[in-house]
Amino acid sequence: MTFSPHRLSVAPMMDWTDRHCRFFHRLLTRHTLLYTEMVTTGALRHGDVQRHLRFNAEEHPVALQLGGSEPEDLAYAARLGEQWGYDEINLNCGCPSERVQRGAFGACLMNEPGTVADGVKAMKDAVGIPVTVKHRIGVDKIESYDFVRDFIGRVSEAGCSTFIVHARNAWLQGLSPKENREIPPLRYDMVYRLKKDFPQITFAINGGITDNAQIESHLQQVDGVMLGREAYYRPWLMTEWDARFWGDASARAPAREAVEEAMVAYMERAQVEDGCPWYAIARHMLGLYHGLRGARLWRQVWSDHRLKPLPPREVWQRARQHLGRAGACRVA
Repeated sequence: MTFSPHRLSVAPMMDWTDRHCRFFHRLLTRHTLLYTEMVTTGALRHGDVQRHLRFNAEEHPVALQLGGSEPEDLAYAARLGEQWGYDEINLNCGCPSERVQRGAFGACLMNEPGTVADGVKAMKDAVGIPVTVKHRIGVDKIESYDFVRDFIGRVSEAGCSTFIVHARNAWLQGLSPKENREIPPLRYDMVYRLKKDFPQITFAINGGITDNAQIESHLQQVDGVMLGREAYYRPWLMTEWDARFWGDASARAPAREAVEEAMVAYMERAQVEDGCPWYAIARHMLGLYHGLRGARLWRQVWSDHRLKPLPPREVWQRARQHLGRAGACRVA
């Protein structure tokens, strides 16, 4: 059976889903689509392109999320993304932060579907890889289904055939980005209705999804599911995905110890090749033993700033000692 490439994905998350995080996640799932943090077109026009776009070959399939609104800049950034080897370009129309609003992109773009359509068309004309859009179901107090339906209709006419929908409104005033992920109510039915009204379009649903049973339920209604913070804090969820949701009969959950050892080897390599300190990488794997006895002490070792001068393999040995004494048994 052939599945949509968006059947399961991990959300783009600022300061979290960098290339080290994605390398870790790829050790847990081979097929799930991974996303970069949002990269602004301005950063690619005027900043360090290598720092923003470099990624590990092991991360495929991996998508580049862009933040911007000017068609020419978006086309330029999309071309760079394709040249660097990304599998997809995604436009952020869902971030509600004030900084993003000042740049006139993110969730405020939902109020300007024509601008989004122009940007999508410019990117589609510039690259041969898929161009997708991630957005909310509404902005501020606009809760009408017609609003998001018309947004999809206008942007799809420009050539976008895949939408990742965070099933909450974005409140542009009065809420922090964190509050915007928690306070506006989830309305999954809106996304289900979009799929019924646009059956030819691929829809992935995002927002408040915390376990594999919920993923199973959503996949009965839409083409894909995107997890964000739950995948970050409880990454072991992903070890079931290849077999359960991608139909990969050969997939087997790795041993946690093997994943940790692979990350230590990666830290050592990054330290030599890039001068990257191990603790900049280790922070992404702190959920590896979530739910197991000894996990708190294990996390404390990997988070201990006093250990920064030590090589990562020695830190690993100290962390393992805590798990060994605890027996690493699942908490009832």
